[in-house]
Amino acid sequence: MGKKRQIALPAEVGSLLPIRVFVEDVCSQAKLGDETSYDIKLAVDEVCMNIIEHGYAGMDPGSIIVSLQYGARKLVVRITDFGHPFEPSEPPEPDAEITLSGEPGGFGLYFIYRSVDSVTYQATESGNTLTLVKNLARSGD
Repeated sequence: MGKKRQIALPAEVGSLLPIRVFVEDVCSQAKLGDETSYDIKLAVDEVCMNIIEHGYAGMDPGSIIVSLQYGARKLVVRITDFGHPFEPSEPPEPDAEITLSGEPGGFGLYFIYRSVDSVTYQATESGNTLTLVKNLARSGD
């Protein structure tokens, strides 16, 4: 499908910035527009934060592997962890009034699903992999 890049880092809050920089670099290399790059960075950031907060809850933090592959028509992001499995499903639109007046959070899955065109998840003995696909508005391949 095209070029592929990958990074593996500890599932710690301190890894979020290097992951963002990595994703930004790949988006720039792929010559993605600002809006598409923002969508990808937002989705990856939300997934990684969920893995850090929930995937490894009660466990020693393992690693997060972020792989981006892109061609002319789409960008595919695979994020793998080795924590607790959790199959995301498309959430309803959050009620901002309730969410903003209560506990922080509640928008992550909503942002992920709104930022990309496809979300799939697979949990196996070799890890949990969330695959995000963003269709690119370009011609040719």
